[in-house]
Amino acid sequence: MSALFSTYFFLSSHNKKNKPVFKTPVKPPQRIISLGTSITEELFLLGEGHEIIGDTIYDVKPKQAKSIEKVGSVTEINVEKIVRLKPDIVFATSLTDPREKEEIKKLGIKVITFSEPESFNQICSQFLELGKTVGKQQKAENIINKSKQEVNLLRKKVKNLPKKKVFVELGTNPLFAATGNTFINDFITFAGGINIAQNAGSGIYSREEVIKQNPDVIIVADMGFLTNDEKKMWKRYRTINAVKNHKIFGINSYQLDSPTPETFPKTLKKLIYLIQGKNI
Repeated sequence: MSALFSTYFFLSSHNKKNKPVFKTPVKPPQRIISLGTSITEELFLLGEGHEIIGDTIYDVKPKQAKSIEKVGSVTEINVEKIVRLKPDIVFATSLTDPREKEEIKKLGIKVITFSEPESFNQICSQFLELGKTVGKQQKAENIINKSKQEVNLLRKKVKNLPKKKVFVELGTNPLFAATGNTFINDFITFAGGINIAQNAGSGIYSREEVIKQNPDVIIVADMGFLTNDEKKMWKRYRTINAVKNHKIFGINSYQLDSPTPETFPKTLKKLIYLIQGKNI
């Protein structure tokens, strides 16, 4: 961990006595609690994994995250355990219980909340903010620049390919779709697809609407044994192009739901293969 963000920041102007004005150095956090799976992975990506003293039961990547003390789930946390660990900062998500976040703040612990990103650009901007907070801005910028270059290259490769209508299923009972205000919509469009649920008011969708929209490809986020059940369910609707052409696929939900700037291009490449049938 770098000792300080910077030794001193020299301001461009001087005071009335012509003495340079300095800004007090800021010490990055050294005891971190992460309440989001992608946040944990991003901290490791920035080289700050050794500063994490607590995370959630869902934090399994990288493998080192498994040995970190668990302080709850994404939505419910153990406030007493968090306080006992004496963190410098807690990185939360919009899914973290607001009442529990307020309770932590009242005890004098700094809490920064990252909202659910709605686009690839938001994933990058939040990653940059995380990098700044832990004193790794330059490293974050380097990772983002590389990721954007890879994404732009992949987009160019599919630019002239036929547009395929795509339905991405994130949940069942009720059926839940990836809509236009999620970064998954970017995955679809960047891969040369058209998200049939892009203009849906909410994620709750109906099979009747899917049949009506007649997608060329159906992608089901991995839900364990339910994934195979869902794939079998869709195969009953033989009028859908995706069924006719055997274009019903499963995909690892962690890959799809928790991308970092580094993993986004990798998942995009996989989706290009599923949607376009091309290994680019």
